[in-house]
Amino acid sequence: MVSEPRDAGVDLAASPPPSEATPQAVVEAGQQLRAPWAASVAGILFAVLFTLALVLMRGSPLNAATNAEMVRLFVEGRDQWLLIGGLYLAPFAGIMFLWFIAVVRDRIGAHEDRFFATAFLGSGLLFVAMLFAAAAVLGGLIAGNSLGTAAPTDIATVGFARSVGYTFLFLFASKVAGIFALVMATIIQRSGWPRWTSLSGFATAAFLLLSITFFEPLVLLFAAWVAAISAYVLVTGGRQARGGTEL
Repeated sequence: MVSEPRDAGVDLAASPPPSEATPQAVVEAGQQLRAPWAASVAGILFAVLFTLALVLMRGSPLNAATNAEMVRLFVEGRDQWLLIGGLYLAPFAGIMFLWFIAVVRDRIGAHEDRFFATAFLGSGLLFVAMLFAAAAVLGGLIAGNSLGTAAPTDIATVGFARSVGYTFLFLFASKVAGIFALVMATIIQRSGWPRWTSLSGFATAAFLLLSITFFEPLVLLFAAWVAAISAYVLVTGGRQARGGTEL
């Protein structure tokens, strides 16, 4: 069986030549969206929005209310702004992370290894899916009560939903985040960046993959690492230190 030839030497990061009908402003806008600063801004925004979403949801009174207080919270609709604020920020954090992935892959271009590309993209998409699932489970508590389809005023029901959301985020999402950090750290190492960028990624991946606790700041370590890498790209433009590829 003859295998398909690999597209060696083709720079996938290079934009196709614009046609005569393509306005120059559109071409320039596309180039700007693929620039290194776009990945850095997206990564920093992801870290900020993700952290704020977790802090707001964690500070919701649903986490410490008694059964009587739970009934009053849902009946009166008070003190739910923290959870609602966190739920609104979570999707935008996921969108920024997807943008971060897209720009990084575009910058790697023809240097992209198919094995690492699959793990990089797959783990990133799974992380966003788990984040959305966790937010949806917690958001269902308020949405069901607001729409009149359900009234989760029982503390056991709220506790179960919170446990499911925590499992999505701190168990499954943290593990795929570890895979993402591991793969990206390998790409960074091959790109010839400073050693701290790859070593910190490997350490973050090991901590996320090997941790067996629901330690809440766990996933914030991943956001902090993405922010640090994004800040480095913003300052340096993703230039390599020694004959590697640029992001």
